[in-house]
Amino acid sequence: MTTVEQRKSILNLYNSGITPDIIALEMDLSKDDIMKIINESDANQKSEITTTGTKLKSDKRPNTPLISSLYLDTVVNIDLAIKQAQRRVWQVLKIKSDFDISMEDTQNILQSFAGSKVTFVILHIDLVESTNLSMILPVDSLTTIIRAFTQEMSMMIAAYGGYVLKYVGDAILAFFVVTEYDKEKKQENNVYLPCINAVNAACSMIRVVCNGINPILNQYDYPELRVRIGVDVGEGAVVQYGWDTHSKNGKVVMKEAHFDVLGYTVNIATKMTSMAKPDHIVIGQMVYDLLDEKLKREFRLLPISTEMWNYVSNYTDGKIYNLYESIT
Repeated sequence: MTTVEQRKSILNLYNSGITPDIIALEMDLSKDDIMKIINESDANQKSEITTTGTKLKSDKRPNTPLISSLYLDTVVNIDLAIKQAQRRVWQVLKIKSDFDISMEDTQNILQSFAGSKVTFVILHIDLVESTNLSMILPVDSLTTIIRAFTQEMSMMIAAYGGYVLKYVGDAILAFFVVTEYDKEKKQENNVYLPCINAVNAACSMIRVVCNGINPILNQYDYPELRVRIGVDVGEGAVVQYGWDTHSKNGKVVMKEAHFDVLGYTVNIATKMTSMAKPDHIVIGQMVYDLLDEKLKREFRLLPISTEMWNYVSNYTDGKIYNLYESIT
């Protein structure tokens, strides 16, 4: 038998975006008990609408960018991703569960391009005002939040076919490979799909942060996370930086080459990210031009002075390379 206070807590958690599964874990109740209380509340709200004619607010999700509603279910079930993210973040905060992020796939794909230039779509995401987080949070709390953040963002990148290139503090640099087709068959580089996947991944990442991670952080009085993302496409050189060695009993038992990507596109995507508003995406002109008309309408030209942005490229015939920001 639940008390009035428990019922209020359950409904508050649900209305803030927490899934019934997580509420059940938090309240130490069965999921059936949670659903019964939620369904009874929904029935009472419908009854009030019928008798008073007053429309009640029904959207239980925090505000997220409009773009996040587009195209997501074609690749990823975003509602399921949010639900799973909430469960994992809850476990990180409550149980201190481990998450082993492997870079093996990244190194394997880069090794196949070693010593050559490859076209990549680069995605860069970082936390907004992370310095403030480090000032107001104890070290153990800060590292817990960063672990949860990198865990969920890494999984979104992988879900859309991307690879994490590296972790830089609270930022993640990722890439999507552009596969070159046989030129003798007069086929162009397949750049469209990686660009679309990267933009969709960025949309999903923002939504997972807003609707998956933040509602859980709110319940434990942690500050909400806000992110910004930059996406661009261009050539990068795959280079080997030494070796990762594995030792046992003081002897090297395995050596693995360590690869990285160098190029202007990596630098440009990182700089573009700094120009994005919180929970927004900034994309380069090449990426924008590849989007279909429906998705283009969710971006607008980013007005920016040449003092802050003066990058020109062959793609724009020596003119300023335009940037586009997502619209909320």
